[in-house]
Amino acid sequence: MAEANHQVLLRVENLVKHFPITQGIIVQKQVGAVRAVDGISFDVHQGETLGLVGESGCGKSTTGRTILQLFRPTSGSVNFNGVDLVKLKGEDLRKMRRKMQMIFQDPYASLNPRMTVGEIIGEPLTVHKVASQKEINDRVASLLELVGLNSAFSTRYPHEFSGGQRQRIGVARALALQPSFIVCDEPISALDVSIQAQVVNLLEDLQKQFNLTYLFIAHDLSMVRHISNRIAVMYLGVIVELADRDELYLKPLHPYTQALLSAVPIPDPSADAKRPRIILTGDVPSPVNPPSGCRFRTRCPIAEEVCSQSRPEFRELRPGHFVACFFAERFL
Repeated sequence: MAEANHQVLLRVENLVKHFPITQGIIVQKQVGAVRAVDGISFDVHQGETLGLVGESGCGKSTTGRTILQLFRPTSGSVNFNGVDLVKLKGEDLRKMRRKMQMIFQDPYASLNPRMTVGEIIGEPLTVHKVASQKEINDRVASLLELVGLNSAFSTRYPHEFSGGQRQRIGVARALALQPSFIVCDEPISALDVSIQAQVVNLLEDLQKQFNLTYLFIAHDLSMVRHISNRIAVMYLGVIVELADRDELYLKPLHPYTQALLSAVPIPDPSADAKRPRIILTGDVPSPVNPPSGCRFRTRCPIAEEVCSQSRPEFRELRPGHFVACFFAERFL
């Protein structure tokens, strides 16, 4: 985990991404929308790792892709180094993309099987026309060695590598243009447990070496605690809690965060047996028709009438500790 400074590199404000649901074959009519991301705000500081956690389908990956403008947002702003990416188009946006990259979840699907490793890693340099072919070849060789692979592997194809090696290739591709910000979209969830720690250690080493800033999206709460400076907890398209990693784990103020953390195994069996378990009832509602008011109220053990009437404000209860719950003061 790198030491972050307090300079804001990325500021996300009221970000919304809805995917339209249409009916009809010839004339398509919108009949609804999947509210994947529904009004979230947070900052990412220069040099830090912000962890983003939550259940499958809560909008984590959509958030990462919308920040990078791979999905254009429905509304809201994404300020990167003082520039609103939402307002950029064409060549201006393409130039900004050099500074922002993504490491994808699936190392099998994210690499083109018809391209050699050298072509895959060198592709960003070719697309942006920032180097000659000889410079690209030299850069590819140094990037492969940087991520712990032999530079002679550049002529091989993705199917000749293991999952962990493929993810290292994905990391090398993300570093090709020397970005300052990388979205890590569950980069270890498809890997064996024995390989996960190697990839996380590689990401930490690269962060220290190049002063990288990460948005680290993951399911594994213990791994997120290891790598992150701060952690944001997401539920059904909204962020319900954001705090320093140690404070979030020791003193969670949102019932959903408490339920998530109660499911994380701890090494001491006797302590694990004594601590209370919070078992959530019901299923996650559909993002097509989310509950009124607080998104979590249908599964919340402390929900009251007010929770169905209005959406709780995302407010700062302690310095740097934000929470969206009407009754968070109960847990202070």
